[in-house]
Amino acid sequence: MKKILNFINGEYIESVQGLFLDNYEPATGIVYSQIADSDSADIEVAVQAASVAFTLWSKTSPEERCAIMLRIADGIERRLEEFALAETIDQGKPLWLSKVMDIPRAVQNFRFFATEIVHFSTSAHTDSGSLNYTKRSPIGVVGCISPWNLPLYLFTWKIAPALAAGNCVIAKPSELTPITASMLGEVCREAGLPSGVLNIVHGLGNKVGAALVEHPAVKAISFTGGTSTGAAIAQSAAPKFKKLSLELGGKNPNIVFADCNFEEAVVQSARAAFTNQGEICLCGSRIFIESSIYESFKKRFLEEVSKFTVGDPLDTKTKQGAIVAKVHFDKVMSYIELAKEEGGSILCGGKPFVPEGRCEKGWFIEPTVIEGLSYDCRTNQEEIFGPVVTLTPFDTEEEVLMMANSTKYGLASVVWTENVRKAHRVAEQLQAGIVWINCWLVRDLRTPFGGVKDSGVGREGGVEALRFFTEAKNVCIKY
Repeated sequence: MKKILNFINGEYIESVQGLFLDNYEPATGIVYSQIADSDSADIEVAVQAASVAFTLWSKTSPEERCAIMLRIADGIERRLEEFALAETIDQGKPLWLSKVMDIPRAVQNFRFFATEIVHFSTSAHTDSGSLNYTKRSPIGVVGCISPWNLPLYLFTWKIAPALAAGNCVIAKPSELTPITASMLGEVCREAGLPSGVLNIVHGLGNKVGAALVEHPAVKAISFTGGTSTGAAIAQSAAPKFKKLSLELGGKNPNIVFADCNFEEAVVQSARAAFTNQGEICLCGSRIFIESSIYESFKKRFLEEVSKFTVGDPLDTKTKQGAIVAKVHFDKVMSYIELAKEEGGSILCGGKPFVPEGRCEKGWFIEPTVIEGLSYDCRTNQEEIFGPVVTLTPFDTEEEVLMMANSTKYGLASVVWTENVRKAHRVAEQLQAGIVWINCWLVRDLRTPFGGVKDSGVGREGGVEALRFFTEAKNVCIKY
């Protein structure tokens, strides 16, 4: 059975204790590999390696770092088919999705930040007798903790700007999806990334993640994951005055006005609800539909959802794959039962799906659409993070804004309208870090990414990420 080892100081090594965790394939429910079960001792080894490497890496020019990172991007791209297959087996998403979204985006992350650092500018100010200019320097050893839903995509989203800025990284991928992170170590080594600049430590969050956050030599933490875990990280890191970037949960509204492009709104709303099994923090899981088109939208939406074929992620006809883990499968199913208790009507789905053949013991859930729920019930307020969406009618702009903003989250939102004034007006009033108008998941990596309220602290992307991973120093010269 394949063993996934830590990647520290340019080498693959077992954990200090020599322990391993089972790693399951979601589509079959079968253990197919084992990952290093690390703890604070392994973090200490990684910190020592990163601290030594920082002395040289921080002094390399942006152009040198750019060249290495572009080779890393090329290395991932050359092995795209291999990476995509590994991602699908590990996470449960359809193979076609790994090929068109996850792995290409990982390549793009490295290429974007490789070139962005070369053009990263600072400021200068003059007055009648002095010149002030700002220098930005790498922080040092930083920690990057990434989730299981978009494993390599979000892993590289954190690592790439940290490395570009001249930091050395200790990265912890999710213990549920460790494979492609491990493979990245091979690519980095082949691309000439110096030993110790990137270190990948596997294991459980309460052992590895906590040790990474608590270590005094780790100066910044970038985390994507659940809000409760983010709160625990903030509580631990705050007394140590570490820099924090927390990209947390979402319960995103998708608002459909009567003056929308009807067909496009239907198709993209289904995509926004069920892509990646609904396991994306940006999914539009609460659809609000203007009353005058509610019934027609519901009918057409259900027709579109019926196209989301559930099955073996390796089958090219599959639109929706397996839920990442049994514990998450149980969580999603519990919310479907809760929705029934809260008075919701299941329009489609609502049940586990059992494929024939090799996936008969996997963790699959039918795409589920629910109506008849109050906007403030638990099903409509708490993050489910699965293939579950609710439909709610509204009559006025004021009413839908109240419902859309009613949750503790504020990550993303979607608005469908052909009225330009309305689009700008609604976008202004939505409590969210991202507003998509007449589209969903259209990303320009130059733009800031992040949420408000319980959806996080700070912003990722573009210069925001490079600013986070650097320290500013002002120099004032009197002349």
